[in-house]
Amino acid sequence: MTRKAHILLVDDNPAENLILSGLIRKVDSIDIELHYCRTMDSAIAFLLSGKPVSMVLLDNLVHPLGDFRETVPALRHQGFIGPIGVISSSPGDPYFQNLEAYGADFRIDKSEIDPTAIEFILREYLPEE
Repeated sequence: MTRKAHILLVDDNPAENLILSGLIRKVDSIDIELHYCRTMDSAIAFLLSGKPVSMVLLDNLVHPLGDFRETVPALRHQGFIGPIGVISSSPGDPYFQNLEAYGADFRIDKSEIDPTAIEFILREYLPEE
């Protein structure tokens, strides 16, 4: 039986949704449904809707709130307890050293996202069903 995962991508650039969608289609060991929100308001509304979300992948900068130090706590404040990964083109910035203090579980460089990385992240952070 194939595992099922519901990923919520929060990114204000719709091109990132297209890129991630294409990469996810190449993961065959996990049945992944990708949900996309362009704003924090729509992401919070999606979380409150009761639709299943296994994991949130969050762009580091989502306007108008700012970087993960503001956006991750906003998602946690809504009661989301699942894994949150921060996607950034510069994950080596010093402020990422306190990632967990803001409620995020991991960070990944945009250039490192490929089907193998997606599968690894899901196996690492989602419990066996």
